[in-house]
Amino acid sequence: MSRRPAVADPEPVLITTTEELVPLCERLRQEPFVTVDTEFMRERTYWPELCVVQLGGSQDTAVVDALAPGLDLSPLGALLADEQVVKVFHACRQDVEIFLLRFGQTPQPLFDTQIAAMVAGFGDQASYDSLARALANAQIDKAHRFSDWSARPLSPAQIAYAAADVTHLRRIYVALRDRLDREGRLDWVAEEMAALTEPATYGTDPDTAWEKLRPRTNNRRFLGTLRAIAAWREREAQRVNIPRQRLLRDESLLEVAATAPTEPSALARARGVTEGFARGKSGASLIQAIEAAKALPDSELPEAPRERAGPSPSPALVALLKVLLAAKAEEHQVAPRLLASSDEIDRLATDAPGDLPALQGWRRKVFGADALALRDGDLALGVEGRRVRLIRPAAAPQAAAG
Repeated sequence: MSRRPAVADPEPVLITTTEELVPLCERLRQEPFVTVDTEFMRERTYWPELCVVQLGGSQDTAVVDALAPGLDLSPLGALLADEQVVKVFHACRQDVEIFLLRFGQTPQPLFDTQIAAMVAGFGDQASYDSLARALANAQIDKAHRFSDWSARPLSPAQIAYAAADVTHLRRIYVALRDRLDREGRLDWVAEEMAALTEPATYGTDPDTAWEKLRPRTNNRRFLGTLRAIAAWREREAQRVNIPRQRLLRDESLLEVAATAPTEPSALARARGVTEGFARGKSGASLIQAIEAAKALPDSELPEAPRERAGPSPSPALVALLKVLLAAKAEEHQVAPRLLASSDEIDRLATDAPGDLPALQGWRRKVFGADALALRDGDLALGVEGRRVRLIRPAAAPQAAAG
């Protein structure tokens, strides 16, 4: 593959004042697309602490110090909300969550180069480093990947590292966009972006947090207590802004649910719970949550999470569907994980509900329709020239091409 010579990028500029940010965002709003990245800290907090925002345009490379005193980020919010400018990220979920929390809405329209790379055949989880090498003829310096981005002042090396995340991204985006346009796959990427711009994608419901703990019991009274204190932990971690595991670890949460203490001394005997915590404000509110759960009538207690109804999928059929998945991914040069997950394969082998992602949109055309045909005996698999081929009975219609 031939590589284009490197193009000189604008010198990065550190933005620390609103007076500098306003004209920058006004210029970027005149461009068809802008590349965006963030640096944040989350090790010690529940909510991500936005430290730096990087912005790349055709004539601008800016590193915005989001912690600069007096800096008003609302011009950035207006840029991210401008539907005439495509916002280009790489692996954008955490970035989008940060902007949703800060500005109350997700950036739109959105283009994620990691997902685009999966659609374009660069593997299941193409890294920024690998795409920079393949599409921008650039080598990423990883020395500052684990910097403390909340420390000030930012060093010249940190600024250069942060800027590189949006300069090379411009060439990556153009290369991927042009490739996907030629292959008629930009609509595929657009379908993926719809989920990433939906605010509900980033929501956390405290009342369902207990289900993630996968309790192995049918004791509804225990489950009621677990539901209450898992919801308490989520809300309390948000209130005091510390990671939920730092507030109370999963194993401690399960033990507290099993013993259901209603006195600080009993709470302090649980593994991982200190005397100070048990007798403090958080401990008191946890005990209140336990007491409220104990007072619930049986009719309001949760049922154990049920396994999927119906028979278990045939391992042989699952294996065949996985072969079909690999063959389709190879044929269309798209990452297998983007077509269907292992859980979806299991469900395709049994009930295959209509809301399954593998049966929607472009995925159905590329894989889902043929998966159903294989499951129902309307399609067979063979080998020809050391490649898997599809064998269709004469009367069976072929799935539409992607």
